[in-house]
Amino acid sequence: MIADRTLAEGEQAAVLAFLADPASYPERPPRVEAIETHMSRVFLAGDRVYKLKKPIRLSFVDFSTLEARRRNCDREFALNQELAPGVYLGVVPLVRARDGKLTIDGDGATVEWLLVMRRLRRDRLLNEVIAQGDLKAADIDRLCDVLASFYARTPRIECSPAALIAWWNDSIDLVEKSLTDPLFNLPTADVARLVAALRQFIGHDSSLILARLAAGRILDGHGDLRPEHVHLGPQILLIDRLEFDDRLRWTDPFDEVGFLALECEMLGAKWAGELLVHGLCKRLGETPPIRLLRFYRCYRAALRARLSIEHLRDPAPRTPERWPRQARAYLGLALGALPDQS
Repeated sequence: MIADRTLAEGEQAAVLAFLADPASYPERPPRVEAIETHMSRVFLAGDRVYKLKKPIRLSFVDFSTLEARRRNCDREFALNQELAPGVYLGVVPLVRARDGKLTIDGDGATVEWLLVMRRLRRDRLLNEVIAQGDLKAADIDRLCDVLASFYARTPRIECSPAALIAWWNDSIDLVEKSLTDPLFNLPTADVARLVAALRQFIGHDSSLILARLAAGRILDGHGDLRPEHVHLGPQILLIDRLEFDDRLRWTDPFDEVGFLALECEMLGAKWAGELLVHGLCKRLGETPPIRLLRFYRCYRAALRARLSIEHLRDPAPRTPERWPRQARAYLGLALGALPDQS
C-alpha cells in the first residue's frame, strides 16, 4: 500500500479529524460514526453517509492521486443508480478556504472528494437480518425477482473464447500465488489439491464456460454481491456495485448468485443460498450443469480465501488475527465444493 505523495500526512490527519466532527456537516448530526474499510473511510452523519477513498495504490487499484479518487467517486455514483435508486446522492468536494478552514462543498482549493449517500437501516442489511434470525423465504423470493430482472436487462459481454479462458487461468494463478505464499502459512496440501482441481476444470471442462459465453450468459453484473450489500427494505436495494475495475463485474448470473449463496452459508443460512440458486433457475428458465456450479462455488471460496489473507500484506492490517482464520474457513468451503474429478 502506497500513500499519495500529493496529500501530506498532516493533511490526511486534518481531513479525518474534520470528518469525525459533527459540526463539520450541514446536517449537524449529534454524532459521527467512522468506519474503515480496505479502500475507504466511511462517516455516518445523521441520515447521510460520506465516503472518502483512501489515497492508496494496490496491485488492483490506484487511488494515489486526487484526480483518480474523484473519477472513482463519479464512477461509483453513476454505476449504483440502477440497483440502488435514491441512495447515492452525489459527489462533493472537501475544500480548504483561504482562511485555512476545511468545509464540505464550499469555496476554496479541493483537498478531497466525498461520495454522499442516504443512510440505510443497518438492521435490514441481509447479513444483519441473518444474524438476528429474521430472514424469511419471502425475502429471498423478492431478492430473486430483483436479480432476475437486473440480469435480464444488463448488457451482455462480448469477448473471444480465448480471452475468457485466459482470464480464468490468470485468476487461478493469482489465487495460487497468494495461497501458497509461505508468509501466510496455509496448509500446503489442501491448497495444492484446490488449485489442481480448478486447473483441471479449465483444462478439461472449459467448454461449459464457453457455452455460457456463446449463449449470451456472461454479463455486466454487480461485481461484489455480498450480504452486507443487500438491503431488505420495502424496496430491495443492492448497494456498492463494484466500480474500480469493469472487468471484475463480468459474470455468469449463477456465478454471482452462487457467491452470495456461499456468503449466506458462511453466516449460517445455507438454506437461503440454496433458495437463491433455485429461485434464479426458475426465473431465468435454466439450470446450468452441476459441475459448472461447483466450479463457480469452489473458485469463489478460493478467491475469498485469497482476499482475506492478503489483508496481512497491509503495513498495519486491521484485526490481523481475523484474516488467517477467515481464509482457512473459506479454504474449507472451497475444498468441499471441488468439481467432481472422476
